[in-house]
Amino acid sequence: MALMITDECINCDVCEPECPNDAIYMGEDIYEIDPHKCTECVGHFDEPQCVQICPVACIPVNPAHVESRETLWQKFQRLTAAKDAGEAGSAGAAPVS
Repeated sequence: MALMITDECINCDVCEPECPNDAIYMGEDIYEIDPHKCTECVGHFDEPQCVQICPVACIPVNPAHVESRETLWQKFQRLTAAKDAGEAGSAGAAPVS
């Protein structure tokens, strides 16, 4: 169940740095959550960090992206593997002069 940010968002900037998957970004008018990156913090924390810190409670479950905890765990594993592969690939890259 990926989360979403509603139009009640006040753009306070506290949620974006809390997301361990970098799923939160500034949209056209308010912050948005990329459902392909959101794991509701499964694999990182017991509770979604953005929901915990949001001062206006504008981060519900996105009904268009309902996922089980197992599916969120699998997404976490894919994201982690992709990140690790990207870091391993850039570690062997030649320095740019």
